[in-house]
Amino acid sequence: MLKNKTLLITGGTGSFGSAVLSRFLNTDHFSEIRIFSRDEKKQDDMRNELNDNKLKFYIGDVRDYSSIERAMRGVDYVFHAAALKQVPSCEFFPLEAAKTNVYGTQNVIDAAGVNKVEKVICLSTDKAAYPINAMGISKALMEKVAVAASRNLKETTVCLTRYGNVMASRGSVIPLFLNQIKEGNPITITDPKMTRFLMSLDEAVELVLFAFENGDPGDLFVNKASAGNIGDLAQAIKELCDSDSEIKIIGTRHGEKLYETLCTREEMMKAQDMGDFYRIAADNRDLNYAKYFSEGEQDVAKIEDYNSHNADQLGVDGIKSLLSTLPYVRKEVFGEDIKQILGLY
Repeated sequence: MLKNKTLLITGGTGSFGSAVLSRFLNTDHFSEIRIFSRDEKKQDDMRNELNDNKLKFYIGDVRDYSSIERAMRGVDYVFHAAALKQVPSCEFFPLEAAKTNVYGTQNVIDAAGVNKVEKVICLSTDKAAYPINAMGISKALMEKVAVAASRNLKETTVCLTRYGNVMASRGSVIPLFLNQIKEGNPITITDPKMTRFLMSLDEAVELVLFAFENGDPGDLFVNKASAGNIGDLAQAIKELCDSDSEIKIIGTRHGEKLYETLCTREEMMKAQDMGDFYRIAADNRDLNYAKYFSEGEQDVAKIEDYNSHNADQLGVDGIKSLLSTLPYVRKEVFGEDIKQILGLY
């Protein structure tokens, strides 16, 4: 199915793009993988590090339709990962979040439709469910843009994935905690009772590939992830590093939630259980509002949302086991060769 096909990854120099490349570079899947991003330095680093003729690099910005349209020519599949993801920075610059996450997504989908791309997978976040911060709001609107576009495209399938915190990804707390331990500083946490879904990059890739294989227009896929609280995460990292660093509580940052939701109550009402994943089909009702008054649905109050407070909690030992499987942690804590771990040579 994937032989002699071309894949485009927007935001491809990020953590997700690197994980996808480790999955596909040494296989016969895809004859060409295009990396589209605006960061020349990261592209040059990736080009020199991987040195693979299958890779093609495109400088551009999803905000600029012409740049993404040119990169999309001849593409069969798209993983759309380009986004502004940092909660505090999006709080201070919400319009910038909208430009990249909302308008940028519309540009990607429009360019895919023009070039008759077979399938586009848009990556979303748990912060889009019951959003309270600018990043989550922009991602929630991104989801609406993708679902709306999916209704009208005839030759291109657009669907979505939504996942929680990816452990050890760029800008996440695990690299921060490890750096604080190395420098002999206290480990700073916002609230020890704050819970988050805990996923590896491999699990994020698996979710996207599942959507890639099973997605119909407008589908949203969510994986069933384990969760843990920030206090246990900090303690697990301390124990892995055999550190006596102090854990210091600094209070919540701009726009932070106490817990994250992967599926709202309203979504759980119609979610299809697919084993390790939930599939949430698009609401494809038309604009004939009158009939909704006579078409009832089950009582939403009887349904519970799927969040990091009510998901399976890993605890300190469970988090340690999960951390020990992460290439970043194995490199930084145990000194292993990350390229060899990822099978890149």
